[in-house]
Amino acid sequence: METTPLQFANNTPLSLSPNFILPEENRPILSEVFSSASIPTIDLNNHDIDDLVSKISQACEKYGFFQIINHGVPKELCQRVLAVLTEFFQLPPEERAQFLTTDHSKLVKVFNYYQKVEGQGEVLMWGETFTHPWHPTEDFTHFLPKNPPQYREVFTEYAREIGALMDRLLSLMSQGLGLQKDCLKRKIGERPAIYTQANYYPPCPDPELTMGLPAHNDISALVVLLQMEGVCGLQVVIDGKWVPVEPVPDAFVVNVADQMQVLSNGRYRSVLHRAVTNKRLARLSLPMFYAPNNDTVIGPIEDLIDEVHPPMYRNYSYKEYMDEFYRQEGARRRVKEAFELQH
Repeated sequence: METTPLQFANNTPLSLSPNFILPEENRPILSEVFSSASIPTIDLNNHDIDDLVSKISQACEKYGFFQIINHGVPKELCQRVLAVLTEFFQLPPEERAQFLTTDHSKLVKVFNYYQKVEGQGEVLMWGETFTHPWHPTEDFTHFLPKNPPQYREVFTEYAREIGALMDRLLSLMSQGLGLQKDCLKRKIGERPAIYTQANYYPPCPDPELTMGLPAHNDISALVVLLQMEGVCGLQVVIDGKWVPVEPVPDAFVVNVADQMQVLSNGRYRSVLHRAVTNKRLARLSLPMFYAPNNDTVIGPIEDLIDEVHPPMYRNYSYKEYMDEFYRQEGARRRVKEAFELQH
């Protein structure tokens, strides 16, 4: 599955001009990536529920990332959703450009990530992102592009499957904390903010000079990511080292995000990750995000607080969290830290 647009939707040519080149201290040092380590892969077709809960909770506590196989989402559906996204990114730049905006309030948009660099301004990342809402049961097709023609049908079917998978994961993660099965889902709220960000990374002339996505933590609660097979780009921090997340056939990558770390009072970890580029192949990734809505109050779950485990974070509305997120825009964000309690 190859994607070869000649330029990004914002008319930036695909050449390593200075506005893509990071200063030396911000560049990925690919020779120092620790390839012998990896995140765990967990088989969801495990009939020993206690063993499954234990494996997931251990992965959430130690790594914050894990891959899942035998998850029940049909392989051909995953292939179709990647194919339709490939078609979207192959549309003429002017057609994709209709979705270009820097307005945070827009739910449907195409944009390019960047890093703010002192003395250099904004350095663009080597990638393009298309974001829009999704919902497992309600009609959200009015948010979706009409072209490619099959986009709406495929994404509706995919959203239904991912919604069911997320419910299952939230239940297992709740049990891993010793909570009722529905606890995490209830705490995140009845009307969650659920959205996707399809990321397209073209082949890059020199992957050492730029990034696909800078190092960051996800701000939502839970993320389920579909990666193209055969192209590695996602890297996570394990024990202070960058480790590649090699695509496992027919697997999803699952990661704990900031709100889950706060709800679990620090037991589950939202960890740093990034996307690097490569010279030979384009890469496509599709994270599906599950977050609270702006009015939901997030804080450590009371059952996880006692004298030995005092609350690590204060309570806040998700809007307050997002305001802090945008305040730190362009920098290496440290949003969770703004809500930590000092003991």
